[in-house]
This record gives sequence, C-alpha cells and structure tokens, in this order.
Amino acid sequence: MKKLLLIFTLFLSTLFASENIKFGIYTSDKPSDMYKKFKTVINYLEKDLKAKGIDSKISLKIYPTYDAAIDGLAKGEYDFARFGPASYIIAKQKNENIKLLVMEINKGKKIFNGVFITHDKSGITKLEQLEGKTFAFGNSKSTIGRYLSQSELLKHGIGSEELKSFKYLGRHDKVALAVLNEDFDAGVVKEKTFKKYKNKYPNKSLKMIKTFDNVTKPWVVKENMSENVYEALKASMLGLKDKKVLKVFKGDGFVETNDQEYNFVREGMNLSKRF
Repeated sequence: MKKLLLIFTLFLSTLFASENIKFGIYTSDKPSDMYKKFKTVINYLEKDLKAKGIDSKISLKIYPTYDAAIDGLAKGEYDFARFGPASYIIAKQKNENIKLLVMEINKGKKIFNGVFITHDKSGITKLEQLEGKTFAFGNSKSTIGRYLSQSELLKHGIGSEELKSFKYLGRHDKVALAVLNEDFDAGVVKEKTFKKYKNKYPNKSLKMIKTFDNVTKPWVVKENMSENVYEALKASMLGLKDKKVLKVFKGDGFVETNDQEYNFVREGMNLSKRF
C-alpha cells in the first residue's frame, strides 16, 4: 500500500511539475512597447502550460542589446527567446546545441518584408541613387537592419565606400524617425515600422524605395531544456489561435520549422561582409 501511495505521489508530482521558465528578448523597439506586447503572450503560455500539467511561472527579461540576449541564450542564462533570424544564426554559432521551437507566420506565409525608406523631400526612387548619401541602419546584429539590407545594397552597387556616411541607430523606430526628420537621406526598417511611421507627421512623410524578403522570426530554446517542457511549450505555441494574443505580432500564429529555412539569411550575412 505504501509503495502504491509513493508511486501515485511521484506521478502527481510529475504531472503537475512546477517550472520557473525565463523568457528573453532584445530591444528591437521601445522596451515599454515590447513588455506590453510580450506580457500578453506570457500570460497565455502560463495558462496553457498549466492545463498541460506544468504549473509554470514565466518571467520576462528585456535585454538592452542584441549581443547580451544572444550571449545569454548561448550560455543558458534563460530558457527561450524570440530572435530575428540573424540572431538565431549567431547564437547557434556560439552554442550548436540550442534548438528551434517554432517560427511565426503572417497571413499564412513565412516571409515578410524589409523596406528601404527615404523622406518625401529626398527625390530618391531607387537604390542606385544612394551613392553619396547618408544612410541609417538598425542594429549591427539585425537581420533587416544590417545583414540583408547590406546584401541588397551590394547587389545594386552600393557599398560603404559609395555612401557619404552611415550609422547604426540600434532600433527600427529610431531609424524611421531619423529619416523622417531628415537626419539621414535614407534608411532601412521592417515593413510594420514603415507603416507605423509613414504618415506620423502632417507635413512630412516616409517614402518606400524598395522592399526585400526576410524569413519570419524563430523562437529558440536553450541547450538541455527538459523534453517535457520543450514539447509542452511547442504544443502551446502551435495551438495558439487567440486573435487577441496574436494581434501583438500582427500574425496568424506559429508553425514548425527547421534550420535549413534560415540558409538564405546565412548567405546574406556572408555577402554583407563585403559591405
């Protein structure tokens, strides 16, 4: 009888395991906006994981830099993250044992746009006209804000030597505002940022020069995450259909993914070394 009671107790402790899970992100936009956005998702995940037998408390840490967040995941300082493709690739180089969890989809697609922008007084209509101009990039570790945009510029004959000057401003919103305020002739942002800031002021606007493809964001887990937590977390995200939660990403949900889907980003990163 005592043996059966012990087995039953162990079963219950496994079924309703308590987990302290840490989620990390870096500041691609304003920290206050990112906290509000991701807190909604965390609340959903905590509730859904509990229904799956994992009584979890998920804490949110917003890292001030891409490097800090990448290093943190590679070292196992936290459990899972939402990264851009380039950040995932860099983290994978630092620790080959980190794993993909899921990837986002938008309107059923795994591709979204980066946008080269200019202000409405520049007269710039194509990338070749950026020769001799000033340019604003995002973060030096950003997929859109650096690697793929530099790769695209090189394909149109524009490298660092062809620009008058360039600067990394750190975030998409900062790039949009800097170009809008004519501090730079042009810049590069994700499409959502372009739409948000396009007509922010009544007397000035942003114009699109060109778009380019980027693969949607992967969610990534640390080395040696317990298999039951990994599978439960993955099932929770794949099953997320609540539009109120999903609207913070302006997407449809999540799908399974694999490392090969990010190869074209690797190619862009390699080409950008010539910039």
